[in-house]
Amino acid sequence: MNNTSRLPSLVFFGTPKFASYCLKQLLDGGFPVNGVVTVPDRKAGRGKKISPSAVKILAEEHKLNILQPTNLKDPEFLDQLKKLDAEVFVVVAFRMLPRMVWSQPKLGTINLHASLLPNYRGAAPINWVLINGETHTGLTTFLINEEIDTGAILLQEELNIDPEDDAGSLHDKLLNIGGPLILDTLIKHKAGVLSPMQQQLSGTERKAPKLSPENTRIDWEAPLENINNTVRGLSPYPGAWTLFENDGTPDRLKIVKAKAVTKAHVHPLKKIIIEESEIRITTAEGYLNCLEIQLPNKKRMSAKALLNGYKFTSNARVF
Repeated sequence: MNNTSRLPSLVFFGTPKFASYCLKQLLDGGFPVNGVVTVPDRKAGRGKKISPSAVKILAEEHKLNILQPTNLKDPEFLDQLKKLDAEVFVVVAFRMLPRMVWSQPKLGTINLHASLLPNYRGAAPINWVLINGETHTGLTTFLINEEIDTGAILLQEELNIDPEDDAGSLHDKLLNIGGPLILDTLIKHKAGVLSPMQQQLSGTERKAPKLSPENTRIDWEAPLENINNTVRGLSPYPGAWTLFENDGTPDRLKIVKAKAVTKAHVHPLKKIIIEESEIRITTAEGYLNCLEIQLPNKKRMSAKALLNGYKFTSNARVF
């Protein structure tokens, strides 16, 4: 365990599994966590039961002080935060903080971002590096300032992206290096051995905007590789979607897993064909082999399981 005199006291801000894993690394590393800030409990799942965040669950297990503000500018919350008397705030997968929050601690507020800043600033970097077909990515720790994801960089760590990676597997790989990177950053930042580096833009940076129904729809006019990358980048959640027509009725379906197959064919484009017990969608360069699909109001199913009980007509198509 590290010498506790080298470990700054902190308040941790976060919500999902990714953040809870980083919090656990801090706790296991002996860091004094004076408190945790996470979102209010929310309704989740089909039963709409009130559920706490992954960070809150972990914080309760360790009997930490927990704050769940609805308004980050609420004077009562700000006072509670100040009384926690932390040297630094650590933010992982949380919302944008106002100046009156991030400016409180003497060592500043450190954010962990799942890309190599300044590239892929925004809410969904893991998804967008895959959608855009990148071959490497990484993590960045930086000091929060007024504008989202623009603060001075402290440390970065790169990671290669495998062709088979989807958003789920890449998330888990980044998870494994995220905690150690935060620990290293905090120790070195308190020791004063880091030189925060202002972000320099080259003009080629890409953004990582929040996922929406508009930007998660498959563009069947795009090259086959791009279509496959869209599926990869949105798997397992939220899933790339398309409109399709089967038996004359248009509806939506999600393609959760797929494989691009470059192959000449004589079929019309955007047609759903069943060959060799596979669900294939034709493109100009070949076809997308749909390995896992979710039909409207149904569970996600493998192509083989789906074809056991569902029939595509000869006129089935996507658009």
